[in-house]
Amino acid sequence: MSPEAHSAPRSLAEALRARDDSSLAALLRSRPDLVTPVPTDLTQLATRAGTRASVLRALERLDRFALQTAEALAVAPDPASYDTLLGLMAGDAGDPAVAGALPRALGTLREQALVWGGDDRLRLVRTAREVLAPSPQHPSPTGLGPTVREATSGMSPGRIQEIVTTAGLPSTHDPVSAVAALTALFTHRKKLARLLGQAPEAAREVLSRLVWGPPYGQVTADPAAHLRWLLDRGLLLPTAPGTVVLPREVALHLRAGRAHRAAEPLPPAVAPAASHSARVVDATAAGQAYTALATVEELLKEWDEGGPAVLRAGGLSVRDLKRTAVALDVSEPVAAFWVELAYAAGLIASDGEADERYAATPAYDEWLEQPPAERWVRLAQAWLAATRTPGLVGGRDAKDRTLSALGPGLDRSAAPEVRHRVLSLLAGMGPGAVPDAESVLARLRWERPLRGGRRDGEDDLRSRLARWTLSEAELLGLTGRGALSSHGRALLGAPPAAGPGSPAAEAPGAGSSTAGGGPGADAGEAGTGAPARPDSAHPDSGHPASGGPGDKLPVHRHRVPDRLVPLSGPEQAVAGAAAARLLAPLLPEPLDHVLLQADLTAVAPGPLRRPLADMLGVLADVESKGGATVYRFTPASVRRALDAGRTAADLHAFLTEHSRTPVPQPLAYLIDDVARRHGHLRVGAASAYVRCDDDALLNEILADKRAAALRLRRLAPTVLAAPTDPATLLEGLRAMGYAPAAESAEGDVLIARAHAHRTPPRAAPEPVPDGPPPPDATLLAAAIRAIRAGDLAATTPRKPVGEPLAGGELPRTSSAETLATVQAAVLTGDSLWIGYVNAEGAASQRVISPVRVEGGFVTAYDHTADEVRTYPLHRITGVAELAED
Repeated sequence: MSPEAHSAPRSLAEALRARDDSSLAALLRSRPDLVTPVPTDLTQLATRAGTRASVLRALERLDRFALQTAEALAVAPDPASYDTLLGLMAGDAGDPAVAGALPRALGTLREQALVWGGDDRLRLVRTAREVLAPSPQHPSPTGLGPTVREATSGMSPGRIQEIVTTAGLPSTHDPVSAVAALTALFTHRKKLARLLGQAPEAAREVLSRLVWGPPYGQVTADPAAHLRWLLDRGLLLPTAPGTVVLPREVALHLRAGRAHRAAEPLPPAVAPAASHSARVVDATAAGQAYTALATVEELLKEWDEGGPAVLRAGGLSVRDLKRTAVALDVSEPVAAFWVELAYAAGLIASDGEADERYAATPAYDEWLEQPPAERWVRLAQAWLAATRTPGLVGGRDAKDRTLSALGPGLDRSAAPEVRHRVLSLLAGMGPGAVPDAESVLARLRWERPLRGGRRDGEDDLRSRLARWTLSEAELLGLTGRGALSSHGRALLGAPPAAGPGSPAAEAPGAGSSTAGGGPGADAGEAGTGAPARPDSAHPDSGHPASGGPGDKLPVHRHRVPDRLVPLSGPEQAVAGAAAARLLAPLLPEPLDHVLLQADLTAVAPGPLRRPLADMLGVLADVESKGGATVYRFTPASVRRALDAGRTAADLHAFLTEHSRTPVPQPLAYLIDDVARRHGHLRVGAASAYVRCDDDALLNEILADKRAAALRLRRLAPTVLAAPTDPATLLEGLRAMGYAPAAESAEGDVLIARAHAHRTPPRAAPEPVPDGPPPPDATLLAAAIRAIRAGDLAATTPRKPVGEPLAGGELPRTSSAETLATVQAAVLTGDSLWIGYVNAEGAASQRVISPVRVEGGFVTAYDHTADEVRTYPLHRITGVAELAED
């Protein structure tokens, strides 16, 4: 036996044991479910890596070519050589692209512990083979059927001998050798070609219909002659009454050795649909970013005194969403997006009171005090990380219930990843390049193909998330005219795009970086803004994850750089600050003036400073929005300002100070006229009363037929009383054209200011993770150290103690023997293998180096835990010295 055979791993655990720490870290990083909780040793890690749930999760995260490679291994002999796998992927004619990409795909499968063994003995883990191998209940994605041996497992020996004889082979003495002879015939290309050359034309047509799958067909009890010809020679084998199958070996011959109709070794390129100047893109995106801030502010002002009620099942009612859409002057889906965005940023929440309503949180007031660029960064980062998906609002859940904004059922754990990936693809394009949406979807489908046979064109969740990402990024101002902006690029942590007209092109050394290009990247791609922090496991990295024939991908054009990985907390803060610095100069400077016009309107030629905007919002009504906002002054709006405690002199001074044009005479008259009548009438509690120094005015009110509903009666020459409450009386008199003012029990005029309603402090909703979070470097290092130490304890050779121990059984020694052995180890400095049972009754094996024994305790360095610990001697089941080798 060769030395290679002795060194070849015999199990996945042995293959993992041969890995270095960086390779184990890559495995735990790509499959974080394996590290929670930390396995005790490499055998447990291998067992966990082979469980069905973990294998399915790993398969779902493979790109299309890596998944095709795993599917090919599932229909290959077990074990299979690299050459056999290459033949299944590239076919008899070969394919340079497949040959170049296969090492990378195989390296990915090895890295994720889905495949183990050397290139001469490749093994797919058993669970993955069971999932991907063909069966009548679960057809293989390759379209292949069972092998001859599998299809004939229930066939009578006599029938097998008949097939062998009819196929032109000598009869054998047992069915096993007969099946082997038939398999050898079907795997011999020349002999099988001669046999198929004798087949009737109709028989060959039947085979052509089954060759690419599904491989099963129906036959009658008395099949036609051409079907009988195929059945007699085993080219079709019965699997059930009336059902036949095309054996895998025959199908592979007809396919020229290919397991898949079309292997897809290279990711589809993201095609540009249009191109704009980088400055135009940034300016457009900045304008939309300002609109996003204004829209969120307007939404929160709308809900400032308490927003819509919370439904019993949670969320906004359809009616309240429509009202919000009207108030924001947007469609209902867009209104749902803004509402969900404010919720994700922690700016709105439910107040938790008996009549529960939505309202702004205290964080909203803090947010308002921040500079505009920083406020935008908070919104954008909240959107990137949110798992809540506004695009689902209005749809139906699994129980056919309508999904409402701010309600349950909107979380989709894949949303942050899809958003980040779509924007990463945009970052990989040139500055100002607008991607073709369909090419983006095709790329995402290649990177995460749908298992179960669904392919391009189906409106799966990831495709819908990608479409929503493109539209929401434009609404938010991350993109402008469909292209990623400079501040959007900075928010992702990507370097500035280098290209004509971009800021990066004007910087010293711009375009010289080859980040993301990797060995073999085109020279023309070196300055295309490849993202920083590339993910080494990404299919575009250009490096196979492990050794194997072919050590790099072939060079190809239009290569999108490696994907950006999501930023950690400190990195996110740095990226947010960089995005704010880029965005701040592009946002319009707030103005401190308006233009008053003779038609009782004011034009704000741009965004206004907050104190001016707030006061103008009280004094006038917004008539139209856009690049310039138009405000209209009405008696009701002026009365609103007077009710808020302003006097006519205050309003005149305010308008004179902030208008670049003279105050029009009609506006001055309007203010004076409303102010003259404001407060002339006083309303208080009788239930309610009206008092006025002018008894003629009270006589006029009493004579007015419209006052009949108020049921007023005179108490004194200057006082009228009503059986209604003061608020109703106020509204009734105002509806009749009067301008009454409310007063307190002391006779003072009450100032009617809006009282902002705030919820108690609320945290922003936590994203729903897609499985366990990826472990950080600290956790990885600790986990690998613990796994190595546990593996050492489980595999270190030990001197025999008493009776030989069964696998996994703890050593057993008497208390006296345990104490003596530990004391001797303290003097000699030797390490011991111990069995230990903790206070909860959990047993474990450990390797320790005793330091001190006293008071019934042993203090030792625990190699398993990689720290000094103290163990009660009565909990040690036994000890054994380690073998000297």
